[in-house]
Amino acid sequence: MSVTGVEGEERGDYTRDESRQIRARSRRLLGSLLRPVRGRVILTLFVVVVSTAAQVAGPALIALGINEGLPAALEGRFVPLGLAVGAYLVTGVLGAVLIAWYTMLSARVSQAILFDLRRRVFLHAQRLSLEFHESYTSGRIIARQTSDLESIRELLDSGLNGLVRGVLYMAFIGVALVVFDPVSALVIAASLVPLAFLTRWFQTRSQRGFRATRVASARLIVKFVETMTGIRAVKAFRTEKRNDAEFGDLVEDYRDSNAKVIKLFGIFDPGLILIGNTAVAVVLLVGGFRVIDGGLAIGSLLAVLLYTRRFFDPMEEMAMFYNSYQSAAAALEKISGVLEEEPSVPDPVDPVDLWTARGALDFRDVRFAYGGDRTVLPDFSLSIPAGQTVALVGSTGAGKSTLAKLLARFYDPTAGTVELDGIDLRRLHPKDLRRAIVMVTQEAYLFSGSVAENIALGKPDATIDEIVAAARAVGADTFIDKLPDGYDTDVNKRGGRVSAGQRQLLSFARAFLADPAVLILDEATASLDIPSERLVQEGLTTLLADRTAIIIAHRLSTVSIADRVLVMEHGTIVEDGTPADLIAGTGRFSRLHAAWKDSLV
Repeated sequence: MSVTGVEGEERGDYTRDESRQIRARSRRLLGSLLRPVRGRVILTLFVVVVSTAAQVAGPALIALGINEGLPAALEGRFVPLGLAVGAYLVTGVLGAVLIAWYTMLSARVSQAILFDLRRRVFLHAQRLSLEFHESYTSGRIIARQTSDLESIRELLDSGLNGLVRGVLYMAFIGVALVVFDPVSALVIAASLVPLAFLTRWFQTRSQRGFRATRVASARLIVKFVETMTGIRAVKAFRTEKRNDAEFGDLVEDYRDSNAKVIKLFGIFDPGLILIGNTAVAVVLLVGGFRVIDGGLAIGSLLAVLLYTRRFFDPMEEMAMFYNSYQSAAAALEKISGVLEEEPSVPDPVDPVDLWTARGALDFRDVRFAYGGDRTVLPDFSLSIPAGQTVALVGSTGAGKSTLAKLLARFYDPTAGTVELDGIDLRRLHPKDLRRAIVMVTQEAYLFSGSVAENIALGKPDATIDEIVAAARAVGADTFIDKLPDGYDTDVNKRGGRVSAGQRQLLSFARAFLADPAVLILDEATASLDIPSERLVQEGLTTLLADRTAIIIAHRLSTVSIADRVLVMEHGTIVEDGTPADLIAGTGRFSRLHAAWKDSLV
């Protein structure tokens, strides 16, 4: 399934055939999740059947005690009454124990399924190529891992349990009523007609009501998150009062949608009670006359009344199951869509090992188009010898970052080959590719953990001495030593906060520690101020030594350290030479350099 297909599914605008395919896909996913736990599922079903039977046996044993035990006790024989009482206690204890066991078993099954599904989503999302993540927004993939899995958890933990136990409970009670008194069973059957209408009415309206509540809640959360995230803009433009009014309106919408749902319960719950009480009254009336006529034993009437009262108990949970099911089914469809995505940059079937890379790069007749129709590189060829530092310069959209993504194999070319030391990147073993080529972007992301752990991302098994040496090599040790706990400082805590330039130095230390043959710097200094840029420039000098480097930069101060400058326009190279030669010429780079110098005056 393509990324565009996933987007169409997200909006819900797919055909009937696509709907069938999506449902089939969801069933396949559900089957694969249940297969490893099918033994526990069977055991759980067995336990719930036996526990429900034990609960339903109670009124029957009471009837037996009254009909048989009491007359025998009046004659001096207490064994029948004792047996009935003992059996009632045994079934009660057995039912309680089995319910506890069933609760634990069902919880283990649901948690095993959720663990498997959560792990699949996480691992598969990591495997998917950059193309998927650039099209499928981070918010949506987070929703798959959070709210969608939460919907499935609610169904497994409560909704499904309520449905299974409710259906079994009503089925066993129906059988018991037929056995004890078919006439009372007919009364219950007649009560199912208004019950079905009431339940259907509640399901359709509650589905719309719960959907409106979720939408209102989402809008409320989005407004809150946007306001808190953009708090600087809020303060700068004094939008507090306007935000307060907008947030108040959203709160009102959320309250109104919840009130509508509560009103539905205000009709549904009393409706259930009314139908149940009416059924009990009719059973009592009909049964009472039959007891007077001798057609029904008093104990049997008591049992029938108890069964009739209990018959309606699980109805509310079963009605609520429909809403949980709809939400979970939609969530499973979305998750299955992500899991069926295939990486657009697959690992090679028969990979070639490259233990030691020199760093020679070749683009041979490369053509690339995003989505197959937006051509960025029409016909591109380029050779970069090992150890050369090349700066890519050009306007936005010229193809510089696309070139870097192809080189890092975030994408594969539509046609042609990108080679490292004469080996097509598509044939190179993934571990060798990631070891040989490293990209540093302007988003110097720091993960949860210490400074040392963040640097060691480039080499997880690095010793503390290697980490310190890498930081010292790029000039990051100066500010690290001033942090509260040095290399052990948690970067997410207040005392561990670092500036943009310092974060970039940490990313350089990562790259230095990884020691790649080819280093790609994609706008690595774009977001830095002048002092921070100078700090980073010093680290760059050490970082680029003795390796092939591709520098993409708008700031020409970064370009000055390159051996060679390539000026790109519309996916082609329009100028190629040393910085000094191009500055001395009359081309585009010369004009850019002159404009940059004027801006410094």
